[in-house]
Amino acid sequence: MSPGSLRADAERNRRQLLDAARAVFAVRGLDAPLDDIARRARVGNATLYRRFPRRRDLVGAVFVEPLREVVATARAALADPDPWLAFAGHLRYLCELQARDRALAELLTARMSDVDELDDLRDVAFDCLTALIDRAREAGVIRAEVDHADVVLILMANAGLVERTAASAPDAWGRHLGYVLDGLRPAKAPAPPRQLADRMTGT
Repeated sequence: MSPGSLRADAERNRRQLLDAARAVFAVRGLDAPLDDIARRARVGNATLYRRFPRRRDLVGAVFVEPLREVVATARAALADPDPWLAFAGHLRYLCELQARDRALAELLTARMSDVDELDDLRDVAFDCLTALIDRAREAGVIRAEVDHADVVLILMANAGLVERTAASAPDAWGRHLGYVLDGLRPAKAPAPPRQLADRMTGT
């Protein structure tokens, strides 16, 4: 086999492993068995460990781009001139992400001190979320006592809800989030505009 063919085979195996890892991690989380990933990629375990000797190597290769997308989405929310739509829309995006990608949700709520680039991206995403919260609070569209710790708890609670209802009611998180957002608004705040209602229901 020519060197070019060997390189093509190696790149194909790498892509198959990354695609398989993304799919398996999304369902089973960051602790998913690596054997399952190799099996889904249709390569031997030796090939997996040759390309990615440590779990963190595979996690880093899989999730840098998805986390960059999270950061880009957060920055786009900050560019929205409406503090409520920006905050509520981004919180919904994060909750929806938790529902469809367990591993990415785990990365957003826990540091991986041995994958510096992922930690750096997570920190930027968190800083953007904090800025969205601060702006919404200063604009008076969420309760004055709400801070970033409250929103982290909301995300942790949503993660638990998603895990427990994934099989029986996979969309339950959206209904729950609607109640949470109502609770975050000041007592005399007007009802959310139709634009947000449409976003929440996907219409």
